[in-house]
Amino acid sequence: MGNDGVISFFNLRAGRASSSIKIPDDPCGTPEVCQPYFVCSAPSDRTKCQCPSALGSGSCKTGITSPCGERKESVSLVDAGTGLNYFALDYVSPSSETNMDGCKASCMSNCSCMVAFYDNSTRNCFLFDQVGSFQNSNQPSNLVAFVKMSSNANGVGNGGGNKSFPYVAIIVVSTVLVILGLLFVSYRYYKKKKKVPGSPDDSSEEDIFLESLTGMPTRFTYNDLRVATNNFSVKLGHGGFGSVYRGILADGTQIAVKKLESIGQGKKEFRAEVGIIGSIHHVHLVRLKGFCAEGSYRLLAYEYMANGSLDKWIFKRNREEEPLLDWRTRFNIAVGTAKGLAYLHEDCDAKIVHCDIKPENVLLDDHFQAKVSDFGLAKLMTREQSHVFTTLRGTRGYLAPEWITNYAISEKSDVYSYGMLLLEIIGGRKNFDPGESSEKSYFPSYAFKMLDEGKLRDILDSRLNIEGEDERVYTAIKVALWCIQEDMHLRPSMTKVVQMLEGLSLVTKPPMSSPLGSRLYSSFFKSMTTSGEGTSSASASASGPSDCNSDAYLSAVRLSGPR
Repeated sequence: MGNDGVISFFNLRAGRASSSIKIPDDPCGTPEVCQPYFVCSAPSDRTKCQCPSALGSGSCKTGITSPCGERKESVSLVDAGTGLNYFALDYVSPSSETNMDGCKASCMSNCSCMVAFYDNSTRNCFLFDQVGSFQNSNQPSNLVAFVKMSSNANGVGNGGGNKSFPYVAIIVVSTVLVILGLLFVSYRYYKKKKKVPGSPDDSSEEDIFLESLTGMPTRFTYNDLRVATNNFSVKLGHGGFGSVYRGILADGTQIAVKKLESIGQGKKEFRAEVGIIGSIHHVHLVRLKGFCAEGSYRLLAYEYMANGSLDKWIFKRNREEEPLLDWRTRFNIAVGTAKGLAYLHEDCDAKIVHCDIKPENVLLDDHFQAKVSDFGLAKLMTREQSHVFTTLRGTRGYLAPEWITNYAISEKSDVYSYGMLLLEIIGGRKNFDPGESSEKSYFPSYAFKMLDEGKLRDILDSRLNIEGEDERVYTAIKVALWCIQEDMHLRPSMTKVVQMLEGLSLVTKPPMSSPLGSRLYSSFFKSMTTSGEGTSSASASASGPSDCNSDAYLSAVRLSGPR
C-alpha cells in the first residue's frame, strides 16, 4: 500500500515487477488526492483539483472552525450541486431515509454534521462530520451534495453592490430557457407523431433488441404495471438498480415489480434479465413473468415470493425473536439454492455464473421453498470457455478471493459465495460480526478452528434445538468449508455439492484452508471496531448489501483519514 492509500498488486516475471494492478484504479478513488471540499477529476489519468463554484471561495474554506461552537443562525447549507461523489458512500449505511428537506434538516440539527449527501433515487440521506476530497462522477447522478458554511465565509452572506441583481438575472434567464425548452420538446413531439409508424427512427436500440427475441415473457404497458401496483404504493425493497413493489394483476396473480431507476448499467441489467431469465424455468429459480419497455421506463415483473428474502429469517436483530427457522427448513433451503445454482452452471444452454450469491438474493415462497433471484450480474459463457475476466462486481462478504486478486472468474466463484451463504444458514449469523468475540468475529476462521478441534456442533446456531445426532448438520458444515477453499480447484462443483448434501456422495474432511479474507482483513476489522472513528463504520458494515466484511473492502478504503 502506498502513502496515497492505493493498493498495488504486482506480477513478478523474471524477478522483476512487469505490471501492476491498482485498487482503486480510479486516480480520484481515495479521499486525500485533493484538499477537503475540492473536487477531484482525472482527465487522461492526471488528477485535477478544483473548488466547487457554489462554495464561492478559491480556497474552499467553510469558515467554520468549531462546528459545535457556531451559532445556528450563522451557518447555512450550500447546495454543492449534482455530479459529485464521495468514496465512503459505498461503505456506510445511510443516516436516514427521508426527503431532501428532511435530509437538510437532519444535518442542520446536528452541529457536527459538515456535509450531507441525498440520493434522489433511494431517498437515502448520508451525513458526514469530516470529509476529504470529492470525486467528479462524470455521468448523470442521483446524488445531491450540501456543505455547511458560515455566513461569514468568503462568498457566503457578504459582498458589495446590488445583491438582488444577479438573482433577478438568473430568474429571467432561467425562465427564458424553460420556455425555449418547452417549445423544443413540443416541436419534437409533434414531429414524432407525424412519423410513419414502424419507421426505423421510431425504434430505440432496446426495442430492436427485444423484438428480435423469441419466447419472451408477457410485455406489459407502463400503465398496466402502475395500476397493478396501485401507483407503486407498496415497496418491498430496494437494490439492483431499482426498487421493488408489490402488485396484483387483473386476474388476481400477485407479482413483484422491479422498477429500474438508472440509465447506464440499468439498461445492461434490463437486457440481461429479460433475455436470460425469460428463457429459464426451474423450480428453484425466480421466474420472470413479464416486462415493460415503454419510452424511458424499464420494469420487470417477477413471481411474488410471500416470505421475502432469506436474510430476514436468519439474521434476527433480536436473538429471541420468533419465529425461528428450524434446522429441517434451513437444510431444505440450502439444498434448493444449490440445485438452482447447479442448473445455472450445468443445464442452461449457455453456462451462467450468477456473481452475486447472498441471502438477499435467495427468496422464499409461502412453503419456504428457496428460489435464486437477481440475475442482473449474471455472466454468460460458452461451453468452450472455462473462465471469464470481468470487473469487480458482486457483494462484499461473499466474493471469492479471485475477485480481488484479479484471477480468472468461473462458476467456482459462485461456489465460494454459496459456501459463505451455507455457513450463515448453519450459524444464523453473518460471516463477519464485530459484536462477537475476537475468536468468533470472522465466522469462517472460527469454523475452521472448530473443525480442527472436532467441535463442529459449536458452529451450529445455538438457538436451534436438535435432538440426537443429525448427520446432516456435520455434512452441511463440511460442505460449506469445502466450498470456501482459497484454491478454486479444491472447491466442488455445485452438482457435487447437491450430491454431498443429499447423501449421494461421501463428504471427506476439508483441508485447513487459510481463507484470504481471514488473513488480510481479520486484523483490519478488529482495528475498525476498536478505534473511535471505526466503530460506526464497522457497525454499519454488519448489515445490508453494503457490508464491508469482505475481500473487496480494500478496493476503495484507506485505513485512516476522513470517512
